[in-house]
Amino acid sequence: MTRNFSVSLCVFLVLCGSAAAQPASYQDVVRNLRNPDPKVRVSAIRLLRESRYPQAAGPIAPLITDPINQVQLEAIAAELSFFLVEDIPETKKVAFFVEVRNAGPAAAAFELGPLAVWPHAVPPELVRALLEAVDDDDKKVRTEAIYTLGTIVRPPLAEDAVPQLIKALDHYDPGIRAAAARVAGRLEVKASADALITAMNDSNSGVRFAAMRALGAVREERAVQALTEQFNFYGKGEGAASALDALAKIADPASIALFKSQLSSKDPFLRRAAADGLGRTGDKSELSALQMAAGNDSSSMVRAATAFALQKLGQHYIPRLVEFMSSARMAPQVAEYLIELGPSIVPELLPHLRDSNTAIRANVAQVLGALGGPAAAAALQSLAGDRDREVSQAATRAIERLNTPPR
Repeated sequence: MTRNFSVSLCVFLVLCGSAAAQPASYQDVVRNLRNPDPKVRVSAIRLLRESRYPQAAGPIAPLITDPINQVQLEAIAAELSFFLVEDIPETKKVAFFVEVRNAGPAAAAFELGPLAVWPHAVPPELVRALLEAVDDDDKKVRTEAIYTLGTIVRPPLAEDAVPQLIKALDHYDPGIRAAAARVAGRLEVKASADALITAMNDSNSGVRFAAMRALGAVREERAVQALTEQFNFYGKGEGAASALDALAKIADPASIALFKSQLSSKDPFLRRAAADGLGRTGDKSELSALQMAAGNDSSSMVRAATAFALQKLGQHYIPRLVEFMSSARMAPQVAEYLIELGPSIVPELLPHLRDSNTAIRANVAQVLGALGGPAAAAALQSLAGDRDREVSQAATRAIERLNTPPR
């Protein structure tokens, strides 16, 4: 749904369900955020959330550190909703028919990546409140707070907020330490590198693996030797995959031999990381092997990774990458690759807006909304009237993303 940011401050909301209730202005509802009755505070938060009025993000922010847990969680959920492109369902389907509750909306939103949120500026008071809530005594509050921060904020993180995020890497709760590492990576907090290097030896495996991947995300070249040692120590499984993925993002020439050795690994996650690494380092010595894997590997994520590597190495593999966007499972991986390749590929993506596959049209539209440029904007305008509702909606959202002023 496209949001209208010119809504008057006098948004009229009903404070209760009674037929006799009088409408209350936006300012009346904001005042109730300070009401001593927690039920009234919760009602005010919900009304502002339902109004979809993003200017309420600032007034709601203080309630993230409210003494009542329910109020805090309502405030965090409302703040997250102001930035989400689509609401996060409270349940997800497993095996097509069994529904299970998500770990939490903020963590679920974080998993969807940067395209799940609008690139709106985040009020400084909201950033401060979320970081303060990371030390809350309630596990759910602190978990929702850290993942909401990582979801809605765009890099770079404000300089005055960096020390608090780094502090969270030493939190007593291992879940928060791991989350802080993931958020530091997503927000490209280079200053967290020393703490992340220390966290590679954390007593909790989840923290260790998150720290390794974060070091890759911040492109910390000083960690190359330590990450290589971690890979050799684990040899297989999540530990090895985390280390190799980090090395693939850093793409130091010293890792080329390791990437080559893992291109034929039995583990598809290691093959994927190896292909990513070879593409980013620019090494062409395994060109034939990459070309073969792009067509024949048993894993779709590896075939996509090799197509990305070949594109990085000067081959023409954008059409092959786009083919994967017909799959809901593969689209996020490929979207990351296309965004990494940058605006120069926009002319190659434009013809795919006319693809017969509706999922490809919709997913390419989303990527173009992130890559930007006049050509993308013009093409997306024509797609906004697409006969398929999901494609039309994706194009409309992409246009809104392009029209969002830089923060």
